[in-house]
Amino acid sequence: MSISLLDLDLGGMAAFCEELGEKRFRATQLFRWIHQRGASDFDQMTDLAKSLREKLKGRAHVAPLPILQEHTSADGTVKWLFDVGGGNAVETVYIPEDDRGTLCISSQAGCAVGCRFCSTGHQGFSRNLTTGEIVAQLWFAEHQLRQRRGSDERVISNVVMMGMGEPLQNYSALVPALRTMLDDHAYGLSRRRVTVSTSGVVPMIDRLAQDCPVALAVSLHAPNDALRDGLVPLNRKYPLAELLGACERYLEHAPRDFITFEYCMLDGVNDQPEHARELIELVSGRAGAPRVPCKFNLIPFNPFPASGLRRSPPAVVSAFGKQLSDAGFVTTVRKTRGDDIDAACGQLAGDVRDRTRVDQRMAKLRTIPIRPVA
Repeated sequence: MSISLLDLDLGGMAAFCEELGEKRFRATQLFRWIHQRGASDFDQMTDLAKSLREKLKGRAHVAPLPILQEHTSADGTVKWLFDVGGGNAVETVYIPEDDRGTLCISSQAGCAVGCRFCSTGHQGFSRNLTTGEIVAQLWFAEHQLRQRRGSDERVISNVVMMGMGEPLQNYSALVPALRTMLDDHAYGLSRRRVTVSTSGVVPMIDRLAQDCPVALAVSLHAPNDALRDGLVPLNRKYPLAELLGACERYLEHAPRDFITFEYCMLDGVNDQPEHARELIELVSGRAGAPRVPCKFNLIPFNPFPASGLRRSPPAVVSAFGKQLSDAGFVTTVRKTRGDDIDAACGQLAGDVRDRTRVDQRMAKLRTIPIRPVA
């Protein structure tokens, strides 16, 4: 059976080479050819012995994900739709900026968390992606963009695991993918420039701190449990007190000295002055508990009909952000990018063969009141 070499981090590649009767340094050579040079044909790997290349042809492959669609936004954002088989497709987004190139990567075909304001969650969940399918998104985007620019210089400087899916619910595939992204023989990304975004899977936050600490972003979206229960269903399993405790523990290992809290601004739902005050109290700690060093990223909601929600007006977002800033918290408003190609935050939907009865789950979620009680 042929193995996908995109599934292997450097340790896995070394073990594979040993199985072939080769020395471990061959793994480094293979890693560089695949990830640094974008090679998928073993005959291109000219510093490998011909005997090894023949072994590889019979035992392994480097296969890109088939592309179903590509769209480029007026602002330069590029969105790809990749076929991952079984009637499923996932989306990946490249966001160019003056000082960086960011790739937003998917970790699952769909998402089982089912956040009220997220288009992906309304599609349901089919399956986890493999490590190779996660890495293949970066492998393709990096080398495709280099070819288009006619340059060997690195294009992607930042990776955010903020595409389709909850990364920490696909932990066993996520960690080897992160290790490949960070490896100097592959993409050589800084831990500070690789971000995992989670809706709050507390046990896996603790594991990530030990196994592969990178920058952490937490999809908060509400300042209290009652409201968050209706927006982020996972909160009923891991309420805010447990989530913030995990964030404090993570900071002991994190490459950055703060957690990013993402907050989707929903008109009349979580955007009022009292919500900002509650948010400040929440992260400042109570009864002598330590403050959680953090910054807030306010996200303008990208509406879609099934959500039943509206975007907060710009003036409301500005006033909310000012309250947080005046309290001493670094606060940014995420710039909407790629919304003309449905590539903005919360819009990634792909194509998912749902097997989780998403309609029933969403109908139940909509019965939970999310508007503040007068």
